[in-house]
Amino acid sequence: MTVSVQTIARQLQGGGVIPYLGPALLALCPDSTVPATPGALAEIMTAKVSVPHKIRKRLTQAAQFIENFKHRKSVVNLMNGAFATTPVPSALHRALAASGAGLYVDCWYDDTFAVALDEARPQGGWAQVQGLSQSEHFGQWFGAYAPDGTFLHAVPASGALLYKPIGGHAPASNYLVSDSDFVEVLTEIDIQTPIPPAVQAWRSGRSFLFLGCRFDDQLTRSFARQIMKRSSDTHWAVLPDEPTRMEARFLEEQRITRIAMPLAGFAEALVDALQPALAA
Repeated sequence: MTVSVQTIARQLQGGGVIPYLGPALLALCPDSTVPATPGALAEIMTAKVSVPHKIRKRLTQAAQFIENFKHRKSVVNLMNGAFATTPVPSALHRALAASGAGLYVDCWYDDTFAVALDEARPQGGWAQVQGLSQSEHFGQWFGAYAPDGTFLHAVPASGALLYKPIGGHAPASNYLVSDSDFVEVLTEIDIQTPIPPAVQAWRSGRSFLFLGCRFDDQLTRSFARQIMKRSSDTHWAVLPDEPTRMEARFLEEQRITRIAMPLAGFAEALVDALQPALAA
């Protein structure tokens, strides 16, 4: 590893690092039963609704088929069922939630990190903003919510912000999951329309720490690239497996330093590094 965990921890506590969380972070949660990969989610959905065999493991295509031949409500109901249970937050979830970070990006549909934030900040002081499907909220790209789930007419100007660009289970079942959902967003994301101004402002000059993420498909790379835009030139990604050719190119292009160690090992080291500041 070419970077000190203590260095990342110090910058995180100072608000200079934005944690960017992917679905593989769920592997750190005890007894998690929610799907932790797009393929696993696709299998859950297609076990209940028949789709053509060739797209059974392709999440966005399977969701689009169900939306076209059943109804959008069928997609939402299947997603609600898949994420009805909230995993117990891991030690890393809790340490990050209690840290000095002002913005968190969570690119999966579960409620785990929102629960961790609620535990770390029982008096409030945080809000979440979620991406919205244009099929359900035409012309509205994101919605903001208070910790109790109340809809907010504006993103708060202070406090920590949890940004879920592809939506989330609670509090309003907002999901970007079908092909058409993503086509709508990707059509506009180059000019930043779907990204909340508060997120655009906070990321300026800051670093990203990618945890539980892979960049082995165009969709994840596109979202990360646009969310990182106009941030700093220093970022890190915990990637224990050898990156694919396209991942390696993306890491180089975005100046992301790969931390080649298991996520569980990095999580333990980062939690230990954060503990003195959290206990103070």
